[in-house]
Amino acid sequence: MGVDYAIVIPIHNEADFLDGALAALIGEVDEVTSSYRIVLSENGSSDETLAKAQDAALTDERISVLTMNTPDYGGSMRAGMGSVRNAEWIVTFDIDYFSGAFIRSVGEAAERSDIVIASKRAPGSEDRRSVVRRLGTSVFNMLLRRLVGSGVSDTHGIKAFRATVVEDLVPLVVLRQDLFDTELVIRAERAGYRITEIPIVVEERRAARSSLLKRIPRTIRGIFVLRKTLGKVRRIGEN
Repeated sequence: MGVDYAIVIPIHNEADFLDGALAALIGEVDEVTSSYRIVLSENGSSDETLAKAQDAALTDERISVLTMNTPDYGGSMRAGMGSVRNAEWIVTFDIDYFSGAFIRSVGEAAERSDIVIASKRAPGSEDRRSVVRRLGTSVFNMLLRRLVGSGVSDTHGIKAFRATVVEDLVPLVVLRQDLFDTELVIRAERAGYRITEIPIVVEERRAARSSLLKRIPRTIRGIFVLRKTLGKVRRIGEN
């Protein structure tokens, strides 16, 4: 049976956080729609995350669980998106960054959009993260504009893809880890898919678990790989 939305959530070492966050997420989404299911894509956890996810799936038939042995955020997102069948839209959330209101916005933008991005840099957005993390987002998007030619204001975070976009483009994506969704968005942009960016209030539900400084070298290398990978891919309308 088809649903309007499949929500894909990569999870890694979330045993202490998963139950409460999942209950809050379901509560928010239930206020907007009943036509959804959730894919928990566990990757390389060393705690009880997988068992907790499987318990959640046993108590709620809308939840399914995937697992992979290696910690890989982008790889788990790819696996989760690739597992979806019979959904119109595929939404990507993090377990500590989600929004039921975003689902409503996707429905409102659906007729004119193939991708909907909750942009932290869109007019009207309110980013309540630390100054360092806001600066990191600004620098990252500046590099994407300068080195890759992207016109999208934000490629990380909450997004929704029409299922046909995922079917067409995910098999082409080369990058994993942090930049899987960035490459997917930029490929969609260059292919001429309709992208709508909407404002969002960004408020962290817990302190950041990953070090921004440690990610910087990996992210910069990834952007140059992306530039090389997409160098010969022209935008629609370019000669």
